[in-house]
Amino acid sequence: MTLGRRHGGGDRAVPTSARRRLGMSGAAVAVAGALTSGLGYLVPVLGARQLDPDDLGALAAVLAIAAIAGVPGMGLQIAVAIHRARTPGAASGRIGWLTAAVCAGAVLVLTPAASTLLDLSPVVPLLLAVYTGAVVVAGRWLGELQGDERFLRLALGMVVLAVCRYGGLVAGLLAGAGLTGSVLAGTAVALLIPPVLAQLTRSRIDTSGGTGITTRQVVTACSATLAMLVVSYADLLLARHLLPADASGAYAVGTVLTKGALWAPQVVTVLALPRLAQGSRRTLLVALGLVAGCGASLVAASALAGGLAFRLAGGADYVVLGRYAPVFAATGALYALVFVLVNAQVAAGARWPSAPLWASTVGLFVVAEWLVPHTFTAIMCCAIGTAAVALALTALTALAGQTSRRMSPYAR
Repeated sequence: MTLGRRHGGGDRAVPTSARRRLGMSGAAVAVAGALTSGLGYLVPVLGARQLDPDDLGALAAVLAIAAIAGVPGMGLQIAVAIHRARTPGAASGRIGWLTAAVCAGAVLVLTPAASTLLDLSPVVPLLLAVYTGAVVVAGRWLGELQGDERFLRLALGMVVLAVCRYGGLVAGLLAGAGLTGSVLAGTAVALLIPPVLAQLTRSRIDTSGGTGITTRQVVTACSATLAMLVVSYADLLLARHLLPADASGAYAVGTVLTKGALWAPQVVTVLALPRLAQGSRRTLLVALGLVAGCGASLVAASALAGGLAFRLAGGADYVVLGRYAPVFAATGALYALVFVLVNAQVAAGARWPSAPLWASTVGLFVVAEWLVPHTFTAIMCCAIGTAAVALALTALTALAGQTSRRMSPYAR
């Protein structure tokens, strides 16, 4: 895996030893990402076995709020990583704590409404606000590690975040602490995230005059991250809204393949982002090639073993839908390419990198709601069509800004 050369100018090839280290780093980050996904999946699985239906529904609502409120943490990580790659040692502490405070404050403001609309104890949203702040601020330290290309420490930091983010919830559920007790345990463990990551990072802040990251940079990255998540999950929400219960459930199983094809190659983007921030066009081409190759492999595998893929994702009842597996996998593969291009635009300082994604999302809702039949196959076709449109629009936007990026002082 060759993603360019950080120092020495140009896009020269990386020596074999550097490629080997990059491969080890990529494997470590991939394992850390898999652990994060696994722990996140374990929480609702345990909840289904430990809680009554009412508390299980409440837990699902809590997890959904936490996921949405935690999106700025991902944007914060991207913004900090880009800034650190351009300005080694630049300060990011103030914007990290500010982002965490805004997210926690938003959850606090929504506490009365959440308690009433979602039938939650007022204590739960209050705990969730603290939990959210601790999770979001982690993006500051993970971004520093990513921007400094300390990828092995980044992988360890991702493991710390995953264990502290979900470990308390898992422990509470296993101990039979109920919803409130489990959220309390989850919040208590999540409070360990800032001190542990601060110790792991142990960054030296540059005092030679480098400027700190700006609010605009964080907002741009957060908007792009939110748009990427919304457009890739919109078809699932539409299926829930437009299809009968059985068809909606079947569609949800299919989107497991979409998410697999989407997230499987994300380690490439993680490793490439610091080089993209320095304007390496070779890194972008290599990243796109790797992600495209991964997507093509997954689509081919789903075409050969679609029934098995649906069996693994949802059980024997869904094997008959195996013929649709390549379409779901192709949708995820297209979005994976979109994500590379959007991250490259954020790294290049584009003003509105999320615009093509929001436009594609609006188009999907209009077409699915009013222009096509409300069937499984129609929604599926709308989803892959939207992914293709999003890729085309994002690519055109990237090409339109290519001239200005070449004139950037960070270009190589």
